[in-house]
Amino acid sequence: MAQTNQDRPIVRDADDISALVNAGPQAGSHARMVVALALGGVFLDAYDLTTLSWGISDVQTHFGLSAFQTGLVAAALNAGTIVGSLVGGWLTDRIGRYAVFMADMVCFVIAALVAGFAPSASILIMARFAMGFGVGMDLPVAMAFLSEFSRLEGRGSKAAHAAAWCPTWYAASSACFVIVFILSYVLPPAHPDWLWRASLAFGAVPALVIILVRGRYMSESPVWIARRGDLERAADILRRSYGVNPVVCPARGQKPAVVHTDPWRLVRQPLLRRGLIIASMTLISSMSYNIIIFGLPTLLVSIVHANAAQVVVISIILNLVVAFPGGLLGVRLARSFRSRPIILAGYVLQVVGIGTLALIGVPHGTVGVIAALGGFAAFLFAQGFGPGCQLMVYPTLSYPTELRGLGIGVARLISGIGGTLILLFFPWMNTHLGPAMFWLVLLAPLAGVMIAFFSRWDVFGYDPDMDPALRQQFMPVRRNTGAAAPELLFSTDTRN
Repeated sequence: MAQTNQDRPIVRDADDISALVNAGPQAGSHARMVVALALGGVFLDAYDLTTLSWGISDVQTHFGLSAFQTGLVAAALNAGTIVGSLVGGWLTDRIGRYAVFMADMVCFVIAALVAGFAPSASILIMARFAMGFGVGMDLPVAMAFLSEFSRLEGRGSKAAHAAAWCPTWYAASSACFVIVFILSYVLPPAHPDWLWRASLAFGAVPALVIILVRGRYMSESPVWIARRGDLERAADILRRSYGVNPVVCPARGQKPAVVHTDPWRLVRQPLLRRGLIIASMTLISSMSYNIIIFGLPTLLVSIVHANAAQVVVISIILNLVVAFPGGLLGVRLARSFRSRPIILAGYVLQVVGIGTLALIGVPHGTVGVIAALGGFAAFLFAQGFGPGCQLMVYPTLSYPTELRGLGIGVARLISGIGGTLILLFFPWMNTHLGPAMFWLVLLAPLAGVMIAFFSRWDVFGYDPDMDPALRQQFMPVRRNTGAAAPELLFSTDTRN
């Protein structure tokens, strides 16, 4: 990439657009607001998932549901993510990031209001499914925005911004519990259904705020536009949103290369190897995380014998004091250290946390209760800095721009399948197994340890758009400006 006499960068192809994004935004640009709005979508995802984790028993009582019907209500949102992730990921790559992002914000508003005023369990299940569909659509597009409006290395890097989804998630979960705590003292106790209805409907508020401010700050991804062959529009987006003022000057006699979306590339090497690693870690993490975080209020009642107020307070403390700092640590680590050792350390600590819960079973006395809470805390802290952060960093940075949305969508589809299965059968497991179910949950982080230990694939400091190996195999011929990251599916060689 050359410079003009006025020190304005010259853009000849999509690689130059990627290089400008990788170099970082200029001071005073809108890039940080784009990142903030994308994380705002993640906030909504977490809020919607958390809203019924504390109130599912009230829903069961209000509608007179069986254990299986209660499981359907609990699992509906995750089931929606299965469909939404695949559709949203494909549309994100096909029609662009901006249109999909705004569509899922509208979906959030409508679904939240319908769920809050649902007259029957069937309507509530359908509304929760629609909310899950929005969650599934949102994560691929949000992660694409975070990657394609961020520098490659250092503070505010692609990895750090992708990892920021985790503390944002925990902040949203904490906000949900705080809102519930406040509403529990404001709303009349004679109407217990008002509490879960109000918390569900409140999810429409942040979505409306994002819709109202979108016009000033949000724009299409310049990298996605450039790889569609429109260098002029990509350069204009960089001027308005990134603070960079390039000069478009394609090579003489050549039209900008257009990279077409081919979903079948995901099942060809080397993307297939990456996808298998991501899918396996995502599946086991979603199953263990959902049974801990969604089942936390129920588990606190059955294991620690906490009352309703104590459940809310303990949940807030675990999210704000334990999980949220873990997520912040994960963001800091993501910008400075390789990804694989971080996720490995997270899985090891999760083994310790869940193993503690399995050994304790039903705690007796103050020491037992403290140890049980320590087990929950260890798991959530490890999730924060380890799998929670890295399992969005990996898919975000493993796939090139034209397949990034679909690659993330497939990973979230796998997560949705795991979460749906767990939430569907959690009421049965809690009733028939009690604390003994932690021995089953323990298998998940143990499998994560094995996968992370033997896998060599690492995304730290890696940009797939600048990988000559991917360009040679899948893309039109371009100038080579970058280095490929070495990878194998499994190996005992841990140098990488």
